[in-house]
Amino acid sequence: MLWIKAFHIIFVVSWFAGLFYLPRLFVNHAMVDDPATVERLTLMEHKLYRFMTPLGVLALVFGIWLWLGYGFSGGWLHVKLVLVTLLAAYHLYCGRIVADFRNGRNRHGHVFYRWMNELPVLILVAVVILVVVKPF
Repeated sequence: MLWIKAFHIIFVVSWFAGLFYLPRLFVNHAMVDDPATVERLTLMEHKLYRFMTPLGVLALVFGIWLWLGYGFSGGWLHVKLVLVTLLAAYHLYCGRIVADFRNGRNRHGHVFYRWMNELPVLILVAVVILVVVKPF
């Protein structure tokens, strides 16, 4: 089980790297009008999303494997699963934004994306505290 846990942590860390960086690309994209820069950011967003999606899937697969291996117990785990579900929804929403930018349909300004960038940080802090401290 330690190997499964190690791979889970590796894929979670890698997935979060993408979740932290992609909204920063959105911030920059929302602030520029230069066609060459817009094209470059669109390509970067697409490639990053395409790269981070399998990392997220693998993080979830190894997490489910751990859950099945250790059993489902404790209120902390229920809360963690809700937060992971929110994180998966956030990931999918990022994919929608990538498609919107690619199609020239940005709906938000850079300030929205700056605030949006904070959500995975808050979820990460909460999940780490839940997993390590197990407060309930």
